[in-house]
Amino acid sequence: MSGGIADFSITDATQQDWQQALLAYPEANFLQSWRWTAFYEARGNTVLRRIVRQGTEVVAMWSGIVQDARRGRYLEIAGGPLLDWKHQALADVVLRDIAQQGKHHHCVFVRVRPQLHETPDNETLFVDSLQRLSHRVRRSPMHLHAEHTNILDITSDEEALLAGMRRQTRYEVRRSARRDVVVTSRPAAGNITTFYDMQADTAQRQGFVPPSRSFLETYAETFGDALQLYTAEKDGVILNAALVIIDGPEAVYHEAASVPQARKEPGAYGLLWQAIQDAKAAGVKRFNFWGIAYTSDPNHRYAGVTTFKRGFGGQDVSFIPAYDIILSRPKYLKNWIVETTRKKRRKL
Repeated sequence: MSGGIADFSITDATQQDWQQALLAYPEANFLQSWRWTAFYEARGNTVLRRIVRQGTEVVAMWSGIVQDARRGRYLEIAGGPLLDWKHQALADVVLRDIAQQGKHHHCVFVRVRPQLHETPDNETLFVDSLQRLSHRVRRSPMHLHAEHTNILDITSDEEALLAGMRRQTRYEVRRSARRDVVVTSRPAAGNITTFYDMQADTAQRQGFVPPSRSFLETYAETFGDALQLYTAEKDGVILNAALVIIDGPEAVYHEAASVPQARKEPGAYGLLWQAIQDAKAAGVKRFNFWGIAYTSDPNHRYAGVTTFKRGFGGQDVSFIPAYDIILSRPKYLKNWIVETTRKKRRKL
């Protein structure tokens, strides 16, 4: 693809244009979906959805959310922008537009994490593009939405998927059925209180800050049937719950919760296996377990859940880490100190 800056036009997107253009980027997940930004828009955030054309052809797109934090306003672009990063002129146009939009909305910085697998070549492409901007850039002190994850190809038949699991995981999946654990699913909208109450209890036990009830309610209402609440129940007691998104070719195990009694039963295994089977039946191509530890350190906050997720036979995937385009250096320094301290405290 050739062309100079003058060949490109950038416009705000309509929903129809956005959803049509997104079909050309099978690597995209829900973070660049219309629903994700609509969710934040419903919560009062300013959101941006931009489409880049060369003539009549869509050649790039990105959506972002303006986040108002006490440490400074910033523009967050997760899982994007979507484009051919080898096209230098196009990458320059897109990143310049992103920086300009950040300045227009009075942001201290822009945080960008593209949907590019982390390889030396890809990181060089991305960082070189950033460094051609007139702004300072640096690697973000915090991750942005599951930079390290585990993804399972679910296009194989169910027997092959079972065979690909770790032996202990396969045993627990089958034991879930023998133990009469009942797994059900239903749209999260209208049923979110069940999940909220359980996750609030889980957060208190495990020491993390859960989403608010209003956050989860708006999330469920915006995603509609695309967001399913799964529960694993035994003897009338819900042991495990999870929110699973289906968006395009990908299903995502996005949020989870449990009760203390769940440690004695294989409900979490049965729940995930059912979610995988349902996604496969719906024509989904991959199942994203959404977030694992990037290190083998047993003290990492996600060490235990990483072992659990890997047992289903997926492949670890790391995306290019988030980078910050700095628009106000003095205010950014305050943000950097706060986030660096927070990362250490949370053992991330």
